[in-house]
Amino acid sequence: MLTTAAAAEPVRIVGLGDSLMAGYQLAPGESFPERLESALRARGHDVVIANAGVSGDTTSGGLSRLDWSVPDGTDLVILELGANDMLRGIRPDVTEKNLAAMIERLRARGIAVVLAGMVAAPNLGSGYAGEFDPIYPRLSQKYDLPLHPFFLDGVAAEPGLLLADGMHPNAAGVERMVEGFLPLIEQVLAGGEAAAARR
Repeated sequence: MLTTAAAAEPVRIVGLGDSLMAGYQLAPGESFPERLESALRARGHDVVIANAGVSGDTTSGGLSRLDWSVPDGTDLVILELGANDMLRGIRPDVTEKNLAAMIERLRARGIAVVLAGMVAAPNLGSGYAGEFDPIYPRLSQKYDLPLHPFFLDGVAAEPGLLLADGMHPNAAGVERMVEGFLPLIEQVLAGGEAAAARR
C-alpha cells in the first residue's frame, strides 16, 4: 500500500493518449480520465487524473509534446498511443521506437508508466497485425511495465458501446473501459509504483 507520507498528497496521474483518451464527442465529465478518477476516488484512492489526450495524435506527436503534456510532479502516466499510427499504416517499428522513447524519457524523470495496448484493425490484414500487435507486450516485458493489453477490450465491435462512427466509445463504452482498467490500476496503486516515483 502507499505509505502514509506518500498518501498525504494525491497520486498525480496523466492520461497521455489520442481521441480515446481525450473523450472524442463526449460531454464534459464523460472522458476516460474523468471517469477513471471518479471510480478510483469512490474506491478510496486519493488520485487526480489529468487528461492529456489529443484527438488524432500519433506516437510521433505524443513524443514531440511529451515534456509539456506531462508536468513536473506527475507520479504516473497512462500511455495510450498507437491507434492512429495503425490506422494510418505507419510502420510498426516506428511506432515501437516512439513508444520506447516516451517510456525511457518518463522513466528518466522518475515517472511510473502503465501501458494501454492496442490491436490492429482486422481490415489491415494479418501481415500488419503480426507486426503491430506484439509491440505492447514486447515493450511491457522489456521495461517491466504493467500492461492493459487492449484499451478497447469489451467495447470494440459492440455497436451499443460506440459512437455512430463505429470506432470511438460512447459514454457507456467509456464506463466499460474503466471497469476493465480498474483491476490493473488498483494493483499499481497498491503496489506503490506511483508513490515510489516521489522518493
